Amino acid sequence: MEFGGQGGKNRALTSDCGLPLAELAPNLMGMNQLKCPVFTGFERRLAALICVFGAAALVFSAPAQPQKTAELKPPATLAELRQRLTDHLAQPRFAAALWGVKIVALESGATVFEHNAGKLFTPASNSKLYTVALALDRLGGDYRIRTSLYAAARPDSSGTLAGDLVVYGRGDPGFNERLNGGDIYRALDPLVNALTNAGVKRITGDVVADESYFRGPPFGAGWMWDDMEYYYGAEISALTINDNTLRLRVQPGPAVGAPCRLSLQPATAWLTFSNRAVTVAKGAARSIHLYHPLCENLIFVSGQMPVDGTNYTDEVTVHNPAGLFAGFFREALIRRGIAVAGRARSVNWLDREARPVDYGRQVELGAVASRPMRELAREVQKPSQNLYTDLLLAHVGEQSRTANTAARATSEDLGIRELNRFLGQAGIPAGQTLFEEGSGLSRDNLTTPGATVTLLQFMHRHPESQAYLDALPIAGVDGTLRNRMKGTPAAGNVRAKTGSLRWTSSISGHVTTAAGERLLFSIMVNRYAGATSVRADQDVILAMLAGFTGRATE
Repeated sequence: MEFGGQGGKNRALTSDCGLPLAELAPNLMGMNQLKCPVFTGFERRLAALICVFGAAALVFSAPAQPQKTAELKPPATLAELRQRLTDHLAQPRFAAALWGVKIVALESGATVFEHNAGKLFTPASNSKLYTVALALDRLGGDYRIRTSLYAAARPDSSGTLAGDLVVYGRGDPGFNERLNGGDIYRALDPLVNALTNAGVKRITGDVVADESYFRGPPFGAGWMWDDMEYYYGAEISALTINDNTLRLRVQPGPAVGAPCRLSLQPATAWLTFSNRAVTVAKGAARSIHLYHPLCENLIFVSGQMPVDGTNYTDEVTVHNPAGLFAGFFREALIRRGIAVAGRARSVNWLDREARPVDYGRQVELGAVASRPMRELAREVQKPSQNLYTDLLLAHVGEQSRTANTAARATSEDLGIRELNRFLGQAGIPAGQTLFEEGSGLSRDNLTTPGATVTLLQFMHRHPESQAYLDALPIAGVDGTLRNRMKGTPAAGNVRAKTGSLRWTSSISGHVTTAAGERLLFSIMVNRYAGATSVRADQDVILAMLAGFTGRATE
């Protein structure tokens, strides 16, 4: 998922995927959205990317450079701009590719340029533009997601809570070490504080993590099975912990022939390993491979690492993140002096169907609210965070559930239904968008450049327009555009959402011309299998728009 900006080595990026920028090309947008071989480790995944995307995709070679067009004198008239754009798209190397472009003047709504603007494209993470708009519209920028602590009764005078303590989640993504100084227990402190404020000193039952607020499978519709072992395909849960991933570190053993040493951050026994990685002689090549079977908390580690080798780290997903949440929360309570007699366990929507609980009859001992929606929007859009997007879609879906809603309707289904209603209100005709899930990881999501520009126009007039705009990455500055368009008129000027899947690259947003006119644009490329990244060609267009000295309307 265009995932960057997370804590730790493998999250210290601003790419579409969450891989370290030191190991990815400056303009690479999406390991989450690239097809990664299942049976390889990081190094072999890089090799696969070289084969598919060419050397320009990786830091081991020069990043793709803007075409010669970008070095020409900026277009001075609308006719010249349109001709330049037409010539750029008509290059022979794009003969087998499909370009879709829509550019309009923000204030007048006049079309500056369009090409296949009404055709359906796979948008990849441009889908997030739609999901975030929906969340801001339906919930508002000030909205916070509530996580509650329930029990059958209040603690007695001695502070003893009889029975189970239930943590009831509704999709708050904020319980992670990345946003809490690298400390998962600090992330859980607000919940612990709420319990101590309620006078709880001892719990006789279990610590139960209840994720039943979301109904349906833990994966988005249309996700590819070979994406799901990677962190950009982390399971969706109403009780999310540490982005539903753990950081695996592989280090050489103490001597040649010894097994490599494995560790997890945050430390937990939730994941287990079949360790077949061995330490080899000094100077030998490092080759570490991971295989993570679906819906299991077992990882096979194989390969070799030289005795003098550097650490290998990777983000790995967890199955049943609510169970992991329960374990960390139980430990957090104990660390704060609250005795827990029972175990940590989780329940999901199927469990609650079998054994319903009316929380209206339970006692809410305390609650914690997420950061406001406008801040969550930035956490989604800037790094292109797949999981958070899907949490927002599911939460909106559940907020729309009524007594008349079909019992088996999933949270995602309801979210998509609400999204379609919202897009109708935004003036986007039916058939211009076809969404299965919210993040863009599904190859079955479809939209048109024209619909995307219409959405941008609608959100410009929306009460949450500033929050929507502020969430977008800025070219050459932050997020997934941090290392794109530097040294061009587009740097610090373009605000846009990126998107990438295999054979797919999208970018949509705002740009201001040299003449001071604001333009809205959507540029989508599908089926491009060239030797270099097409992102550089999209950047040429945006630099051309930013440098345009004429008037966008005649």
